[in-house]
Amino acid sequence: MPGMIDKQLVRERFERSLRSYAKHAVVQNRMASDLSEMVFRQCGRGPFGRVFEVGSGTGALTLELLKRCRAESYFANDIVEESRIFLEDVFERFPVGEFGFVAGDIESGGAIPECLDLVVSNATMQWLGDLEGFFRRIRSHVRPGGVLAFSTFGPMNMQEIASIEQTGLPYLSIGEITELAGKYFDIAECREEQVKLEFTTPEAVLRHIRLTGVNGVSRKTWTKGRYRQFLDCYLERFPSGEGVSLTYHPIYCCLKKENS
Repeated sequence: MPGMIDKQLVRERFERSLRSYAKHAVVQNRMASDLSEMVFRQCGRGPFGRVFEVGSGTGALTLELLKRCRAESYFANDIVEESRIFLEDVFERFPVGEFGFVAGDIESGGAIPECLDLVVSNATMQWLGDLEGFFRRIRSHVRPGGVLAFSTFGPMNMQEIASIEQTGLPYLSIGEITELAGKYFDIAECREEQVKLEFTTPEAVLRHIRLTGVNGVSRKTWTKGRYRQFLDCYLERFPSGEGVSLTYHPIYCCLKKENS
């Protein structure tokens, strides 16, 4: 069942998969593009004076956002310090006037820039232990009329794994997210979708999860028998075409702070 999020484990798994993430995180990469389109649709090209990205990873959202919008100052945070290298590559293609990077867990009290025009985050919020606390804190750093836009995942995300293992992240529904967010921001746009990826075997599913680093949920080790049992159960319960399927449940939200 869902439990406390081990941030040290999350950091270790993403750090290990950083080089393989961009190639294998096909859903997250598409989410970065779709979220950037939502920002562009709601806010136009800008320019945004001060932008802050939470969970910058390999720079997928950074790249997609700067393809569409202009930023004068760009600040970013990630739990893995090496993320900075990927962002510097993006800024060689899309220069900004100022770049700052803050490594560490965004919930641990690290410095957040002030007077932000835009805060963005792709496929990261599900790793936060206190989403309402984040909304409350980030609101004080966003200027009146500023925007918080993010993507995350809903309760059906990787439901195949969760149903077999009885473990997973405590995903919130789109209704629960908007209820929390609505206490601190106006809801400009929110939507959700479900995406099914197909794999030839359950082993391929597990490899996909490992190479994208999204297995930072449990340190449990499997015996050979338990591993075989998992594979057999997956094959039986989630066949698709000539293989098996894995569900993703993206949620996209664009929020605005009221003008005062």
